[in-house]
This record gives sequence, structure tokens and C-alpha cells, in this order.
Amino acid sequence: MTKNFAPSLPLSGSLPPPARPGEGWGGGRLQLRSWALGITSLGLFLAAWHLATLYRLDLHVRFGNVPSPEAVLRRALVAFADPRFLEHIAMSVQRIGAGFALAAIVAVPLGIAMGRFAPLRSAVYPVVEVLRPIPAIAWVPMSIMLWPSNEESIVFITFLGSFFPILINTLHGVAAIDPALVRASRSLGAGEAALFRHVFLPGALPHIFTGLTVGMGVAWVSLIAAEMISGQFGIGYFTWEAYALVQYADIVLGMLLIGVLGLASSGLIRLLGRAVMPWSTASAPLRREARP
Repeated sequence: MTKNFAPSLPLSGSLPPPARPGEGWGGGRLQLRSWALGITSLGLFLAAWHLATLYRLDLHVRFGNVPSPEAVLRRALVAFADPRFLEHIAMSVQRIGAGFALAAIVAVPLGIAMGRFAPLRSAVYPVVEVLRPIPAIAWVPMSIMLWPSNEESIVFITFLGSFFPILINTLHGVAAIDPALVRASRSLGAGEAALFRHVFLPGALPHIFTGLTVGMGVAWVSLIAAEMISGQFGIGYFTWEAYALVQYADIVLGMLLIGVLGLASSGLIRLLGRAVMPWSTASAPLRREARP
């Protein structure tokens, strides 16, 4: 019997319908409208920020010390010409890359194995559920004691931040696979390795990428907290140092840069998900942004 389980077709068994005349143009218009709404929203946000700082609003929330968008832009132009500021960015990107990659390498296979083997899930899941609610900032003292250098401590905290969302989503992805697919594969002679490669892994991919997207966001939160407390470089350290030196424009610049870097990294994961899952409406589960 030939053992061929290549996942060339979507697991749902249906191919997308052919494009109808005018559908592409309609999709383009929707995309343009979406971009227009996004740009308008950003413009309104900047206008509200400008007016609040211009008139120094004091409505219980005080804008007296908040820098204006123009002041932040002027400071950004100076900062991006400074090699030390670029070093802060490079250090944060390097840390987030190392911690997130390690988390994905460990959490995805472990989540699939836990979803497949009930005894492993029964043994590991209680430990995961005890450790998962602990916020990253609470791990800072422990990680300083565990690891010989601050750099390894920060990467470890970033790893923890992204590990649990990836693991839990992978586990749920395996649990959501139709048991009929497993039985059908078994009846065709699939062994355990073939089931992992051709049933569990592709079946869980949408949930895995949801976990990766959520995990990336939590990883940035964890990284910035760790850099503020124990870092010597990085965007978190830059922002905290600006606060200590009462440099308000640098504080806002650091915050905005964290947001932009987080948005870019999540966007890269979404693009990778669409490339890896061409058969699926990959963007749909990713848009839902499941919580960790």
C-alpha cells in the first residue's frame, strides 16, 4: 500500500471558489477604504494629541508635561542620527529574536506532543497552568539568580513571555483536529511520524500562528519590563533612562518605537503564516487574536 499523505489540499477538503468578474476590483476598493480609515484614525489621534499639549489640558488627566508631536518628531530626527540610539534598537531586536525563536522551537513540538499523548498532557499541563499566570516582571529577580549574566536573564524573560501563548494555542490546535482525519490516516497505514507530519502539524498550523502572533506581543511586553529593570541597553532601558533624566520627548519616542517594532514583528508573522498556509484563510484566525 502506498503511504502518501502529502498535505497538498486544505484539511477542510474544499478549494476556494474561482474569482468572479469584478471581485478583484471590489477587494481592492475594500483594501483602499481600510487604508483610508486607518490613516484618518491616525491623523485624528495626532490632532487630538497636538491640541491637548498646545492648550495644556488639565481634565484630571494632565497634559502639562506631555511633549507635543512636533517635539517628539524633532527628538526622533536627532536620535536616529545617534549610533548609540541605533544600538539600543539593535539590542532589543536581537533579544526579542533570540527569546521568541527559542520559545517557538520548544513550545510548538511540546504542544503537539501534549495534544497527542494524554499522559504527557496530564503530567505537564498542571505545571504550565501554575507558571503561566506569573507576570514576566515577577520573574526578574528569579532570572537574575538563575542565569550568570543580565543578557541571558533578559532573553529568558522574553522566552517565558512568548512560550505560554504559543504552547497553549498549539495544544488547542491539536485538540481541534477532527478525529476522523486521524482514523482515516491510520486506516491508510500512517504511522506516528506520518501523523505528526501530515495531520497534526498542518491541522494545528492556524492555531500555532495565532499563538505566535499573541506570543510576539507578550514577548515585547516582557522584554521592555526586563530592560527597564536590569538592562544596560535596549529600548526599555532608553525609555526608563529618559524618565530618570526627565527627558519627556525621549519617553514618548521610546514608547512609539516599541509600538512600531511590535507592529512590524507581528506583521512579519502574519505574512509568514499566509506563505506557510496558502490553502487556508490564514488571516481569519490571525485576525481574531486569541488571548494567551
